[in-house]
Amino acid sequence: MLIRLLYISRATGAITTTVTGSILESARVHNRVAGITGVLCQGQGLFIQVLEGERSTVNRLYNTIIKDKRHQDVELVAIDEIQERKFPNWSMAHVIISESDPIIQLKHPEFDPFEASGAQLSSLIDDLLKLSTPIN
Repeated sequence: MLIRLLYISRATGAITTTVTGSILESARVHNRVAGITGVLCQGQGLFIQVLEGERSTVNRLYNTIIKDKRHQDVELVAIDEIQERKFPNWSMAHVIISESDPIIQLKHPEFDPFEASGAQLSSLIDDLLKLSTPIN
C-alpha cells in the first residue's frame, strides 16, 4: 500500500548549505534504495517535507526523522493512502523557501505552517514547485 506523508518541523540551528547538503545526500541515497520519493521545502527556519512510498517503509523513515536532532517540533500534518506518486522521479527534491519568494509574500502573507491544514501545505508546496526548479 502506497502512502503520502506530510510533516513540518523547525530547525534547531542555522540551516546552512552544509547541513542541507548532508540531509539531502543521505536522503537521496537511502530513498533510492528504499523506494521512497518526495520533496523537502526548507527555509525560514522550517522544514516541510512530503514522503511517498510503501506504508511500512515511510513509517520507519518518519520514526527516524522524528529523532533527528537537526530539527524540533516535528508535526505530522497528513498521511494519505495513494494510488500513484505525485513525485515519482524525485528521490528527494529540494525547494528553498525564501522570504522574498512571491508565493510567501503575495499568496500566503500570514502563512503559519503550524496552523495550516494538510491541504493548505500541499497547495503551498505545489505553488513553490511551479515557480522554482527543484534540485534532485
